[in-house]
Amino acid sequence: MKILSEKVAAIAPSATMDIADREKKLVREGKDVISLSIGEPDFDTPAHIKDACCAALGRGETHYAPSSGIPELTRAIADKYRFENHVECTPEQVIATCGAKHAIYEAMEAVINPADEVVIIDPAWVSYEPCVQMAGGRVRHCHVDEHTFQVDDRLAEKITQKTKMIVVNTPCNPSGTVFSRQSLGIVADLCVDYDLIALSDEIYEKLIYGKEHISLATFANMQERTITVNGFSKAYAMTGWRLGYAIAPPAIIRQMVKIQQHGVSHPTTFVMWGGVAALKGDQRCVEDMRREFDLRRQYLLESLPDLGLEAAPMDGAFYAFVRVPGDDVEMARSWLSHAYVAVTPGTAFYAPGWIRLSYATSLPRLREAVDRIRRSQTG
Repeated sequence: MKILSEKVAAIAPSATMDIADREKKLVREGKDVISLSIGEPDFDTPAHIKDACCAALGRGETHYAPSSGIPELTRAIADKYRFENHVECTPEQVIATCGAKHAIYEAMEAVINPADEVVIIDPAWVSYEPCVQMAGGRVRHCHVDEHTFQVDDRLAEKITQKTKMIVVNTPCNPSGTVFSRQSLGIVADLCVDYDLIALSDEIYEKLIYGKEHISLATFANMQERTITVNGFSKAYAMTGWRLGYAIAPPAIIRQMVKIQQHGVSHPTTFVMWGGVAALKGDQRCVEDMRREFDLRRQYLLESLPDLGLEAAPMDGAFYAFVRVPGDDVEMARSWLSHAYVAVTPGTAFYAPGWIRLSYATSLPRLREAVDRIRRSQTG
């Protein structure tokens, strides 16, 4: 008797779990492991956001809310994208979700039919492909140039009669690359020429260093075919709050709302008031965190060459994506076993031969991690 879903059984488990399990074992043994593997800001959520959430609890905001999110939040998101990203947006084009990850899953379910193909630009975040698979679609991977990490004409070679969507992530997890106007223009032209949908994951848009964030929906004829995903986890250090959102044409939003109604109903009501405070409050907290990330980034830019490591462009997010000699999984295991430094193998992001280091940790711990890796190389 078959009791398991064939669709879910076909999805590979996370490629990062082996390292994570080894890291936890060492910590249980009392080892001082420095984790450069987690994609989570090491800052506390700003006080005014926590205060807004507590105030919402105090006044009884503990009941069901509209499935697309409280009106105050959807309006704030629409205003943010109109004035900051230069994307025309109304609250009817917005859905608040339980994290950006759930927005991506709902978007895939809303538009992908069985056998539809989705092109993912590699290296890519680990959960895009499983979301496509759960929606019944198939993935075609397009690798970027390993020197510029920008999109080029190879993307056009991945388009077939079955292609439905292209997934874009800028700034990129894991590479830290900020896609140029030229790269995004290639994506936009293909979407218009072949009548495709784009999913633009912009969760790291506030964490950019010397470059410009451009929303894909600002390109000609792209607003009506772009699903923009964003959230509060990275910019506002709100990972555990599980609050994200998507902006899309109303027809797509209505489909996503149906999925949400039959799934989680809506994000936690009092949490959404924290999101309102994040968007409408003083943004200096975001800039303070960005500047601290930039200091750590500058340290790694200076230190990695001394370790003999070449990094992808570190223009956004809080990751250094470095090329390593030999097998990246074995290298990650070696750094963990001998230096007690946990990192994520590039194989998890469809980029064997690379390793992702997160600098979402304090500068003293980052210096110690680099020293440990240096000692492990010479010892």
